[in-house]
Amino acid sequence: MDRMDFVIFNLKNGKQVLPNRLYDAFKRDSAQSNLPSIRFHDLRLSHATLLLTMNTNAKVVSESLGHSQVGVTLDTYSHVLRSVANEVAENLEQVVYLSD
Repeated sequence: MDRMDFVIFNLKNGKQVLPNRLYDAFKRDSAQSNLPSIRFHDLRLSHATLLLTMNTNAKVVSESLGHSQVGVTLDTYSHVLRSVANEVAENLEQVVYLSD
């Protein structure tokens, strides 16, 4: 089966949405809205990054992405988690410094 032949989802009217049609609509709508050109997959990456920077539990993020194991999410987004950890450390430093 060609990668572009599988169904993404079905509409209420019974029509199927295929990846290439979804991507074409995304590109068209982005251009009409004067948004920068990005890959469709970048929406998924942004979704995960935003959730993680909001300190959303990694298990919840993993489930929203459809990962079979939270380790996949943690490995893939470890760079985001490092920045979150740095922010936590800076916040903690502020709390400790202010309490002196």
